[in-house]
This record gives sequence, structure tokens and C-alpha cells, in this order.
Amino acid sequence: MYSVQKQNRIKKNKILDGIDFTLFDGFMMASKNKIFHIQNSDIREIKVMNKKLANPLVSRKVFKKYDQLISRLTDLLVEEDDDSGECPREVLNQIEKFRLEIKNKYRVFLQKKELEKMSKQLLLLQKEANKRLLEIQNSYLEYTSSNRRGK
Repeated sequence: MYSVQKQNRIKKNKILDGIDFTLFDGFMMASKNKIFHIQNSDIREIKVMNKKLANPLVSRKVFKKYDQLISRLTDLLVEEDDDSGECPREVLNQIEKFRLEIKNKYRVFLQKKELEKMSKQLLLLQKEANKRLLEIQNSYLEYTSSNRRGK
């Protein structure tokens, strides 16, 4: 383990052996392909435990996922060929999955302002998906009730 600590305005770098850092909360900067070289040691995983340092890293990662999710969800909602209601259900499932991931993994490291911004837009998309799903269900009910009357 390698620790960067700031004490008395002088940065002190220490290599720590025998300490299990898996018990501490922090943001894992893990990469299977990239290896960091620190004091002639190969480091594969870095755990950032300071929230102030982890915020920009987590924000960049989360907003990248968020932008991909928004583009995928808008494509699903715009799709006109769906009569079964699969697209709105898929949108709702992906929104819930993203919210749970943020809540469980990244909420501690994100600022309240960032969380509110994402929440507002996801709520709008969720309302639109619910509206589309309700329209599809109503049209299906009208179709089935009109077919029964004709018999």
C-alpha cells in the first residue's frame, strides 16, 4: 500500500504494509489494462478515500454513464414501432438500475447539486415513459373491448 498524506503543509509519501484498506470506504480507481508505477512498484488499483479528491473523478465517470443513458433512453422513447410497450418498460428499468447504482456506489462522492440535476431529468424521462406505457395499455383495452362487441 502507498499513502499520500498531507501533514504540516508538507507532503509525506509512505509505503504502508500490512494494512487492509478494503475495510475503508473510498472510490476505487481500478483498471485492468493500466498499471501505475510508484517508487518502483506496480500498482493496479488505487483507492481514493478523500471525498474532495474523489469528487471530480466520480463526477466525470458518472456523467459519462449518465449521458450515455440519456441518449439511449431518448432513442427508445422516440421509437415509433413499439406497440407492445417494451420500450417504455425498458426505459423505466434502465432508469431504476442507474438510480440504484448511483445510490449504492457513488452518492457519497457526488455533490447534492449534481444529484439533483440528474434526478430532475431522469424524472421527466420516467414520466414520459409512464405516459407512453399508459397510452399503449389504454389502446390495447379499447381494441379488445371493441372486438368483443362485434361478436
